[in-house]
Amino acid sequence: MKEIVLDTETTGLSVKDGHRIVEIGCIELDNLIPTKNIFHFYLNPERKVSEKAFEVHGYSDEFLANKQKFLEIADDFIEFIKDKKIIIHNAEFDIGHLNNELSLIGKSEINKSNVIDTLELARNKFPGSGISLDALCKRFRIDNSKREKHTALIDCELLAKVYINLIDQKEPTLDLVENNETKIISNRDGFDYYKKIILPTEEELSNHKEFLKKNLKKNYF
Repeated sequence: MKEIVLDTETTGLSVKDGHRIVEIGCIELDNLIPTKNIFHFYLNPERKVSEKAFEVHGYSDEFLANKQKFLEIADDFIEFIKDKKIIIHNAEFDIGHLNNELSLIGKSEINKSNVIDTLELARNKFPGSGISLDALCKRFRIDNSKREKHTALIDCELLAKVYINLIDQKEPTLDLVENNETKIISNRDGFDYYKKIILPTEEELSNHKEFLKKNLKKNYF
C-alpha cells in the first residue's frame, strides 16, 4: 500500500489573512518503507512572509522571489498524491492551506477522507501528553537533531518514523522495495535524499540459513 507523508511551510497561520504556501515536501511510502519517490518545491507565495513564520522556517522574501508559483507545480502535485493516503501532522492546517491554493487556481480540493492525521492518532493514543512532532520524536527516541528549523522534507522524514511507531509497527531497517526507478520532483538543486542500500550476497544468505538450521536443531530437537 502506497502512502504519502506530507508537510508544508507557509507565510503565516491563517488562509483567512491571505497567507500562502512557501514549501511543499512529500515522501512516498510503500508498505511503510520510504521509496525513492519524493516531491519537493519551494514556492513564490506572491506576498510577504510574516515575521513569526520567518522565525519558524527561515525562508526570506528574497529567497522565495525567484521560485515557481503553486500554479506551475499544481498538476505534478495532484498526480503525485493521486489515489494515495496522505499522512500529515495537524492535517487541518496543511489541508486548509493546500485546498486554498487549489481553489485559487480552479482545481478540485483534497478529500479529507484520504487524510490520516497523526496529531489525532497521538491524541487518542497518549491523552494528556505532549503530541507535537518534537514531543513524539522524544517519546519514540527518534533523532530530530537536524530539525533546527521547520523544513518540509526533514519534517516528513521524522513524521514517517513517528507514524510507523504510532500504528505500532516496527520501523523497517532495510529498503526492500523492488524499484529501480528513482523519481525526484523538486526545485532544490543538488538534492540527494536517500542513501545506498547494501543487500546481503548469495553466500551470506546461504551462511545465514545454515546458521539458523543448526541453532534451531540444537534448541528444539
